[in-house]
Amino acid sequence: MRLWLTNLPRDKADILLLLLAAAMVLAPHALHLPPWLSAAAGALLLWRASMTVRGRRQPQLAVLVPLALLGIAAVYASYGTVLGRDPGVALLALLLALKSLEMHGRRDVFVFVFLSFFLLLANFFHAQGILSAIWMLATVIVLLAGLLSAQYGTLQPRLAQRLGLLARMLALAIPLSAVMFLLLPRLDGPLWGAPHEGTQARTGLSDSMQPGAIASLALSGEPVLTARFSTPIPPQDQLYWRGVVLGDYDGTTWTRRGAGQRAPATDSRIDITLEGQPSQYEVTLQPSGQRRIFALDLPRSIERLPGNPYVVSSALEVLTAQAITSTVRYRASSQPDYRLQAGLSASRQQPWLALPAGSNPRSVAWARALRGSGAHALAPADAIAAVLDHFHRAPFRYTLQPPLLGKHGVDDFLFTTQAGFCEHYAGSFVVLMRAMDIPARVVTGYQGGARSSDGASLTVRQSDAHAWSEVWLAGRGWVRVDPTSAVTPLRTERNLDAALPAAPSPLWAWRALAGLDGGASGALAAWRQQWQQAEHVWSNWVLDTTPQRQRAMLDGLKNLPATTLARACAVLALLSAMAGALVWWRQARQGDPLDTLYAQFCHQQALRGYSRAPHEGPHGYAARLVAGKATPEAHASIAQFLAIYAAMKYGNANPDEQLRARRSLRRLLTQCR
Repeated sequence: MRLWLTNLPRDKADILLLLLAAAMVLAPHALHLPPWLSAAAGALLLWRASMTVRGRRQPQLAVLVPLALLGIAAVYASYGTVLGRDPGVALLALLLALKSLEMHGRRDVFVFVFLSFFLLLANFFHAQGILSAIWMLATVIVLLAGLLSAQYGTLQPRLAQRLGLLARMLALAIPLSAVMFLLLPRLDGPLWGAPHEGTQARTGLSDSMQPGAIASLALSGEPVLTARFSTPIPPQDQLYWRGVVLGDYDGTTWTRRGAGQRAPATDSRIDITLEGQPSQYEVTLQPSGQRRIFALDLPRSIERLPGNPYVVSSALEVLTAQAITSTVRYRASSQPDYRLQAGLSASRQQPWLALPAGSNPRSVAWARALRGSGAHALAPADAIAAVLDHFHRAPFRYTLQPPLLGKHGVDDFLFTTQAGFCEHYAGSFVVLMRAMDIPARVVTGYQGGARSSDGASLTVRQSDAHAWSEVWLAGRGWVRVDPTSAVTPLRTERNLDAALPAAPSPLWAWRALAGLDGGASGALAAWRQQWQQAEHVWSNWVLDTTPQRQRAMLDGLKNLPATTLARACAVLALLSAMAGALVWWRQARQGDPLDTLYAQFCHQQALRGYSRAPHEGPHGYAARLVAGKATPEAHASIAQFLAIYAAMKYGNANPDEQLRARRSLRRLLTQCR
């Protein structure tokens, strides 16, 4: 294989290098383009590679035009339009693959490379992580290598030398790029984070909940947020990330009150009493296409998002004005000990007591009988304890694959299947509470999070999605009750995987090996934590550098003492001078290759007793050397050496001719002794 590549003609090798670069450009887009388009683009590139290796002629325009029209029609059929971001990227990928079939001259190569660069930038629409940046940097090097190859004539350096040259060029460009990144003014709402018409929610948590809605997220490792704490991280069983409060129930589905409204209903009479020490942290929230902000229960303060204000409902839900389509970061403070709406009036309790008529009659009857009536009725706190004790003692199971439920889902769950996920326990618990005339509601969000190796931050993933309950008690207000912990305490004390029963599934075995089960013994757990920390730093210092942060950084530099600024400028000037001196020294050391060979020749002849006079040029020196003592072969080599040197030094030779001349001079130098 290596011998075949070495013997491949230069023009064919250049085309294959360009096709490799195009494949690297298209590879990340395969995750987002329609499967047929990725397959078609790959087939077109392979077709061109086959034609190049076999020396076949490229297809005529009569073949390419129908292919292009067919591809445009297929894009329209897939997207319903040819306008917009995603259809535009699809058309660009199709045109790049088709362009590979009509590369005839250098101009076509330039168009192909520039089209590849444009499509490479479009990958930022979908991914901006560390791995994506590394892949794109490697692709840029290969693209530039293909572009550089098109600039050479018939002779050119080896591929390894060209790649090394391009790597040095990029190394020189990176410092300049870093300075531009820090100092050039930035725009609000970068191009790569701009919303588009295809944006959809990706978090799985919505304004409604029904059996199976949260269980479907259990195997998703997609990150939701990273929180870095400036205060000690609360215990694992207190890490409840508040999201949506659900109060309306139709017998099957729980929905947020006023879910059809643009903003949640607010209440200026929210009564909150905060106790204890707050938790201070900074949240990096991943884009979700939704308008929801998460904070630890109970949020005390949340920093405003630039250009995207939020409102807070009476249930302390936080909803932004616009969908979150790019990574956002905000500081927040939460209070683990609180009293929320302890003085809620009877009229304002009614919405949290409503049950659909005729729904789940067996559960309602059991709850009312359990609490009792009149003087023998259980106090609300005792009634809550009785239900939790029932969950704990009865043979309930915590599972990701609960049996299907019928029309009266809570009845089926409590008295028949007794197997479910967190939404089953939270929903049925609230139904029982309301049947006992205790105001209650469902809260969905996330519970827990994986701690970093330094113990200062948490990463919350979709698999941490959770549902719990809140009940209202006189004098205490809304109190969090998690009925899932009565069935499996490990869910809140550790994480989801610790709570689920062991299963002989290869998937679960791999999750345990990789450390996804939260255990410290996972073979890849340490590496995974380090990678999460690296991604957090990348997001914090690269992706999330907003104009506000840039201005704050520059203001900080402006406020530095004059002596510190002077020292910094002196150090920069010294480093610049050292870099310039290093470049000059290397150039002076290397010199002109022709002059280096000529100097070696002159030194060689001086050892023979024929030193070149300062005024002698190549022709005069050649005339004097002809009269010297040497073999006829040496005389011929000397004359030929000086003739080639004079022609290259004072002529107008192209790079290919100069390269051939240097090779000849090196060969003749050994024959001039």
